[in-house]
Amino acid sequence: MTGPLFANRDEGARRDNGPSASELTEDSMVRHRGDRPGRGWRRAVYVGSAHLINPGPSPQERARQDWLRRVRRPLPGFHQIGVTSIKGGVGKTTVSACLGLVMAENRGDRVIVLDANPDAGTLADRLTGESSVTVRDLLNNLNNTRSLTDVAYFTSLVGRLQVLASEQDPAMSEAFSRDEYERVCQVLTRFYNVLITDSGTGLVHSAMEGTLALAHSLVIVGAPTVDGASRASKTLDWLRAHGHENRAARAIVVLSCDRSSSEIDRDRLLEHFAMRCRAVVQVPHDPHLATGGRINLHALQEPTQDTFLEIAAYLADDFDPTPPNMDRRAYGGYPTGPPAGHPGGPPMAPQGGPPMGRPPPAPATPPYGSPPPQGRPGPPLARPPIPPPPTPPPMPWPNRPSPPPPGPIRPTPW
Repeated sequence: MTGPLFANRDEGARRDNGPSASELTEDSMVRHRGDRPGRGWRRAVYVGSAHLINPGPSPQERARQDWLRRVRRPLPGFHQIGVTSIKGGVGKTTVSACLGLVMAENRGDRVIVLDANPDAGTLADRLTGESSVTVRDLLNNLNNTRSLTDVAYFTSLVGRLQVLASEQDPAMSEAFSRDEYERVCQVLTRFYNVLITDSGTGLVHSAMEGTLALAHSLVIVGAPTVDGASRASKTLDWLRAHGHENRAARAIVVLSCDRSSSEIDRDRLLEHFAMRCRAVVQVPHDPHLATGGRINLHALQEPTQDTFLEIAAYLADDFDPTPPNMDRRAYGGYPTGPPAGHPGGPPMAPQGGPPMGRPPPAPATPPYGSPPPQGRPGPPLARPPIPPPPTPPPMPWPNRPSPPPPGPIRPTPW
């Protein structure tokens, strides 16, 4: 009796309320046709058969769809990515530029790449070719930079990607210190969601210290050669030796295959890095990147585009979905800051004092006319209010004036 009773009640409610817009969804209206292939022979068969034969997307295409979904993950706050290497000439700037282009094209928020190389970096030359306005100019005008329009004056644009060039004067390059790098990042993270830093060669210069201190994710670039692979592995050793074990374990190792040899055991190389970091990805040789000129994302070969999309997906996995005002990482695991007595929190209150974080109770107001407490002036003495005048009593009947006598009655003419 219970089931039919409730079923009739639900049918009556639906009949009274009628259909709603929530019933018209894509799953209820569109007939399922399966995923359509977008590349290769599978697309040719699908198009040639007038959409009658659908072999479905290939495993590589399904993986690309998964990478796109991960890259487009929401990011309420900001995320800083550091691209570094202990060895120069392995493609660090190329990886930084391609990552920025992929992130900017496939995401809806703002992405910027910063050239933090103290030795006249070439990031802007590889992307926009404009390096007349540099990070040094932004540093000289930080106090006047209050909006996104002010920041955009010091950057160049390629597609949807903003580029902040490094100082090109060798006499001024060394002045880009850790303090200046942190001040620049403090301004950029107010207006941009993803900040990719192309750090200089080496790990001991001042700007690199700021990169390691602020970066949420690290990309270590190497090459499938003896010197390139050993330097990438030594970068992981240096990070672990200097207290960055978690960053080394979560790092992404990218092997740029511009220089490669058939005598190198690739499987042994990949196995070595897979045991030391989160993921290792090989960037295939691409003729467009090998020229060393300006990079056009759409001029890259499809395997190269997919590789950088995969790297961006790994980095997007570290995006924190917590809103900025509830970011627990900034407070050591506490949503509003460490409590009193904990590391990084306020000191403990003295014995018998008010609890930390709460204002002391307001003193009670003394009664009117009491002497003020010692050391504090009392309230001014106010004059008591004047009562209203009393209402006079009514006069007795003999003393009341008599009403005037009525006048003669005049007949009304008709």
